[in-house]
Amino acid sequence: MSTHQAIPAASPHVMNTYGRLPVAMSHGRGCRLWDVNGKEYLDALAGIAVNTLGHAHPKLVPALQEQIAKMMHCCNYYHVPDQERLAEMLVERSGMTNVFFCSTGLEANEAALKLARKFGHNKGIERPEIVVYEKAFHGRSIATLSATGNPKIQAGFGPLVEGFIRVPLNDLDSLKKATAGNPNVVAVFFEAIQGEGGVNPMTDEYMQGVRAMCDANDWLMMIDEVQCGMGRTGKWFAHQWAGIVPDVMPLAKGLGSGVPIGAVVAGPKAANIFTPGAHGTTFGGNPLSMRAGVETIRIMEEDGLMENAAKVGKHLQTRLLTSLLEVAGVKQVRGHGLMIGIELDRPCGAIAQRALDAGLLLSVTADNVIRLVPPLIMTSAEADEVAAILLPIIKDFLAE
Repeated sequence: MSTHQAIPAASPHVMNTYGRLPVAMSHGRGCRLWDVNGKEYLDALAGIAVNTLGHAHPKLVPALQEQIAKMMHCCNYYHVPDQERLAEMLVERSGMTNVFFCSTGLEANEAALKLARKFGHNKGIERPEIVVYEKAFHGRSIATLSATGNPKIQAGFGPLVEGFIRVPLNDLDSLKKATAGNPNVVAVFFEAIQGEGGVNPMTDEYMQGVRAMCDANDWLMMIDEVQCGMGRTGKWFAHQWAGIVPDVMPLAKGLGSGVPIGAVVAGPKAANIFTPGAHGTTFGGNPLSMRAGVETIRIMEEDGLMENAAKVGKHLQTRLLTSLLEVAGVKQVRGHGLMIGIELDRPCGAIAQRALDAGLLLSVTADNVIRLVPPLIMTSAEADEVAAILLPIIKDFLAE
């Protein structure tokens, strides 16, 4: 009798919200995953930039097992010691001062938007406005969807929340024109590297210019580091390459290496805007997620994973650039560290399935950008495997 398990094309009871690939994963170790039929895959997606330490990390697993045996959840009516421990770690590494914990990136971004509005109301601004960006993605709640710059995912959910001014990326003159003479502007909100929008980096010069404008106008500078933060680019947070410090920084994804966790890190300008009763959460800051965050940071530092992300990311990007430089149909290879996008001149969603068939996990975002966000433990040899599998797939696809 065959031990292979059939994967249903659709579930009769789970809402049809994902265009799933026809596979179900069973277990993982390091940068490898195995499906329920025993097929092995090299993971260049990391659960969409979540599995910082890969799968079943030998230092993380026993720590989480110990925590589960002690306590997973209590609630925020009481002090949670690891909240202060993790908050201190984030403050030390960010140069900021205080942290609010939640469970997801959407919640962190929603909290940032609330902070900005409350900041405005505290200044006497009745209808605060927040600058956001073309191609941005901040989440799927009504407020974060309104801040997002993708009409396709906004369609059908109107009316959207008002109070947003949208500008193009890396264009300081456009930002100045869009905000000139507007007394209602309270914040500028952007991703240091847009993930869902197609792996689009903000330049260091642009971020420095925004910092100067926020200082001059008493606006909050809010940088969404949900996907590009936590060491993925070779520094703790992608904006640190520009030598700046934001006022508000949402985090999530890689912070818990697989355990759901979100955070909003704030500097002095925003740290005391929320007071008891102004914001809260049931699951945020629970003992299990806090332990996961503490251990993730500890292991990243012990194992030199930021340095590894910079080294292996550069190695992989160089391999891809060298091989794809003159391939017709490849528009650009871009990114930073282990956050890489390969932009083609046509929609390429089919590449996710072809890569899956070849034993490689990745995603396609913004319709025509192949996104690679592997675990930060990936080795140069594994990066070479990624290239060896992916390059022929891209070339064959473009030759059709």
